[in-house]
Amino acid sequence: MNPLIQEIVKDPLATLLIIGNLILIESLLSVDNAAVLATMVMDLSPRNRKRALKYGIFGAYFFRGACLIFASFLIKVWWLKAVGGLYLLFLVGKWVQGKMRKSAHEEHTDKDSSRLYKLTVGKLGVFWATVISVELMDLAFSMDNVFAAVAFSNNILIILCGVFIGILAMRFVAQGFVKLMEHYPFLEACAYAVIGILGIKLSLSLYQHFYPASALSDFLNSSKVDWGTSAVTICIFFIPVITSFLFSFPKRK
Repeated sequence: MNPLIQEIVKDPLATLLIIGNLILIESLLSVDNAAVLATMVMDLSPRNRKRALKYGIFGAYFFRGACLIFASFLIKVWWLKAVGGLYLLFLVGKWVQGKMRKSAHEEHTDKDSSRLYKLTVGKLGVFWATVISVELMDLAFSMDNVFAAVAFSNNILIILCGVFIGILAMRFVAQGFVKLMEHYPFLEACAYAVIGILGIKLSLSLYQHFYPASALSDFLNSSKVDWGTSAVTICIFFIPVITSFLFSFPKRK
């Protein structure tokens, strides 16, 4: 039997926990991605907004499909894990910063401040410059799709499953997650807390690379950490929902 399949069969419960976590995380990232892309096309006419978003959807599927193909290569590049971890922490910081802003104007993506936008808008026109900006965002979003999967497992089959879930989330799961967050608005903070945990876990791979024989590296490579990460992330999501339902804390709408 293939060692990767054997690993899954040996501990199916752990695999199901990882896949459950991936569904939650990829759903959140897809919601976040869609919100950012929507703000990027706001200054276009209603007709061109739909066109730009349609190109954006095609780009999202293309880049996620490419990541699905190259995932086995990406996980072998050791420093990508550390970069991915820092990127996930950046997403958390950006979300916190957005929550601290008071002006509604500041909450929109300031496309005019993008260097790429300034260089291309004069030559290609507003519409195509926006499309290029959207496609570049799609590429970045596709990478965090892979990083989130790698944070949970080094098994390429599970990672491929995570990337595939990301593709499905773009079309189906994200809408349901938006409705869930409408009833439980605190889930957004829970989700970013989980992303922060994943970012720290991935960033620690830098330490593991340079100090592979240390006790901390041995611990980080153990199955206990994978189990612990999965259990903590599940608890971060579901315990607040249960307490909100039973005791109205945190408050729900």
